[in-house]
Amino acid sequence: MAKTKILFITHEMSPFLELSKISEITRQLPHAMQEKGFEIRILMPRFGNINERRNRLHEVIRLSGMNIVVDNNDNPLIIKVASLPAARMQVYFLDNEEYFQRKKVFRDEQGKFFDDNNERSLFFCKGALETVKKLGWSPDVVHCHGWFTAMVPAYLKTVYQNDPTFKDAKVFYSLYKEDFENASLGTKYAEMASQSDIAADQVKDYASGSYVDICKGALSFTDVAIKCDADINPEITAYIQEHNIRTFEPTSDEDYEAFGELYDEFVNEEVSA
Repeated sequence: MAKTKILFITHEMSPFLELSKISEITRQLPHAMQEKGFEIRILMPRFGNINERRNRLHEVIRLSGMNIVVDNNDNPLIIKVASLPAARMQVYFLDNEEYFQRKKVFRDEQGKFFDDNNERSLFFCKGALETVKKLGWSPDVVHCHGWFTAMVPAYLKTVYQNDPTFKDAKVFYSLYKEDFENASLGTKYAEMASQSDIAADQVKDYASGSYVDICKGALSFTDVAIKCDADINPEITAYIQEHNIRTFEPTSDEDYEAFGELYDEFVNEEVSA
């Protein structure tokens, strides 16, 4: 029997980048699933404060060289990889000089939210899926962590819905106690996504580009919403209930048995014609 394949997409992962609890979950959960026999791939951005030498990143020439279009501009994508020997896992890093080669991650030295975080997120979301296509690896489940991945579910259910790499993939979106703290990705987030890839009405729930709205947008294309924190924004919780989105609440971050059963449940269900 073929191994169940799980793709984890995240903006942070320990030990490479540790900003919040997401980094620890995206380090431990894939390892636990691999120990259970699942086949794992992990993708994240190569932000400028990730030390390449210390973490032994090196470029994957066969995957690099693509251009990702964001706001009608071609942006070169470089793919790097690092291994976690203790876990026998490889992590793929998406790099771009303009978007990621900064010492700060989402805010500048004065604490101001980068104006192009919307472009950076779209570049990463689209680049991640194109990288997996180039890998020639078809995931059964695509599990997104953190707001930076919010357009991945939309791309999967529209642009890539008939692509052989992703056509049967289920989408999980993990919700955390995140926020932009009065910042926003702006209405241009959805506008740029719909310029050539998605019809504007399909991404209407991303609306203002606020944290709440981009979560609503992601959830509108999600098969399972996973509550990783107890106190999720009530407006997001209400949206989940209103749209009858299936929700999974692990008893703890280490509830790996339940996670494994959930992944297998979706992979093993019959896909209707």
